[in-house]
Amino acid sequence: MNHLLTTEGLSREVLEGLLTDAQEFAEVLERPIPKVPALRGRTVATMFFEPSTRTKMSFDKAAKALSADTVAFSASTSSLSKGESLKDTALTVHAMGIDLMIVRHGATGAPWRLAEWLDIPIVNAGDGAHQHPTQALLDCLTITQRFGSLEGLKIAIVGDIRHSRVARSDMFAMSTLGADVTLVGPPTLLPVHMDGWPARTSTDLDAAIEDADVVYLLRVQTERGGGSVFPSLPEYTKRYGMTNDRFSRLKAKAVVLHPGPMNRGVEISHDVADDERALVLQQVSNGVAARMAVLFALLGGDSDV
Repeated sequence: MNHLLTTEGLSREVLEGLLTDAQEFAEVLERPIPKVPALRGRTVATMFFEPSTRTKMSFDKAAKALSADTVAFSASTSSLSKGESLKDTALTVHAMGIDLMIVRHGATGAPWRLAEWLDIPIVNAGDGAHQHPTQALLDCLTITQRFGSLEGLKIAIVGDIRHSRVARSDMFAMSTLGADVTLVGPPTLLPVHMDGWPARTSTDLDAAIEDADVVYLLRVQTERGGGSVFPSLPEYTKRYGMTNDRFSRLKAKAVVLHPGPMNRGVEISHDVADDERALVLQQVSNGVAARMAVLFALLGGDSDV
């Protein structure tokens, strides 16, 4: 694996290897000194052209926990405002001695272009409405910790599927790991085409959650046009929100996940968000371990952790 750009096409062996390493790093993070020298002397750049809280801080902590040096790029204070191109910006940062670049960009495919231009590993931290592979890894790690594996689990991914890079990345990773995935949402927020997608679709949330082991909730991505294709947020909540009533009808061992940021009272009720079967904060914690595993795999660090 030279880059991590997408979960589509990743083998089960690669995914399971990353999850195994991630679990080991999760245990490292529980130590009194949560740090290992695996990537000492390496420099990692975070290139975020879109706002981020969880992902950016998680990657930064992951790199530092591996003893790598970090360089942070901020689009709002960069020479992009002076007309510099993405290519020249990336080449400039690379020339500073960067060993790996983590990229979030609003344009679909931007990390692939950087992988063509640069001779270092590129990690996709989210490109448009396309892919977010490290989110899928941390989600799979969280589910594995709860159930032992994803094999045979029934997973419903609910909400704004059409505009969600998380839904795409999760669907490919989870199905490769043996889960049965259903994408649930209003017809206007489901994909136009499902060619090559290893999942089924449904517009009936109540039917989809009857036997679900995992219900993965997505926010409506208003910044990508998701809020303009249904009547109102209250109507959305009535049909597709994880209300207290719906939560009470889940299987006893079923869990709820959400990639954040949560819109309490819209796709998830306040009570459900705070319930112990809502694994949102565990996902955040696992994000550091999962991203440590990715950086470690791509930079070939010292395996003695």
